[in-house]
Amino acid sequence: MKSANPRHIAFFVYPGFVLLDLTGPLEAFTAAEATVPGNYRITVTSLTGGEIASSTCLKVATHPPITEAIDTFVVVGDFSLAHRAVLPAEIELIRAASAGARRTASVCMGAFLLAGSGLLDGRRATTHWRYAQKLQTLYPDVRVNGDRIFLCDDAMWTSAGMTAGIDMTLAMIEEDLGRAVARTVARMLVVYFRRPGGQMQHSSMLELDPDSDRIRDVLCYIREHLTESLPIDRLAEVANLSVRQFSRVFATATGMTPAKAIERLRVEAARVKVEDGSEALKSIARSAGFTNPERMRQSFVRVFGQSPEAIRRLGRERAA
Repeated sequence: MKSANPRHIAFFVYPGFVLLDLTGPLEAFTAAEATVPGNYRITVTSLTGGEIASSTCLKVATHPPITEAIDTFVVVGDFSLAHRAVLPAEIELIRAASAGARRTASVCMGAFLLAGSGLLDGRRATTHWRYAQKLQTLYPDVRVNGDRIFLCDDAMWTSAGMTAGIDMTLAMIEEDLGRAVARTVARMLVVYFRRPGGQMQHSSMLELDPDSDRIRDVLCYIREHLTESLPIDRLAEVANLSVRQFSRVFATATGMTPAKAIERLRVEAARVKVEDGSEALKSIARSAGFTNPERMRQSFVRVFGQSPEAIRRLGRERAA
């Protein structure tokens, strides 16, 4: 699998960039190179070269602008991009580097730089969920989808906020070197292999983030056993509490009943497949733990205010 001509991965940074947007993907590519040497060559570049300070004031050594012999050009993010114009020099460099690259990518708010350079016009793209609407407003020709972990439209990749850049990079590594290498890299980084690009940025597991370790364990258990019957006595056993104690502690920790939490986690798991459109609703309902499609439809309407059919239509319209 070793290549005679390593793929050149070039990261573009600028004053105030978010350090994690650089280091997460950079470490993933570096781990892939350590796993299978000779496949990647990594460079960090800037408009001026030299030391560039991140948003934490930590400085990173960079090379002068590079626009040739690039395989993957990655633009990192900075939250100030939602409030400042893209500089003409940035546009010139980004366009030149992208023109010679096999693929171009942005991490988090880096999508604002790609959009400001015109590279996302007519394409699907994502960014940090908090700034997705801002990106759409500033650049109406971009088809922004703020729900996604990452998106790939032809050779243009964009990721959601912060650690989503690692998910995107793992997908690139899998594309380049295969699933086994990407899985090894994920294990080295101690991250999931890997959140699919279609997964929503917002997760019920994140919103249901109780202080209680017992309840966190129960929520993890629910998500890992969605296809099974999950009676309250079984969940109470996982928490090592009586049924009465468990019901009270769970409601206090999450603000809802166990049944409501199970429903939210099931519709979240089903929605990604519904929007994808490649699987029958009956099959999706079964794989998410619903007894039948009608039960799933009722839950979708309660949680999302729309039926699975309506959400699938919207997904198809976005794709079109």
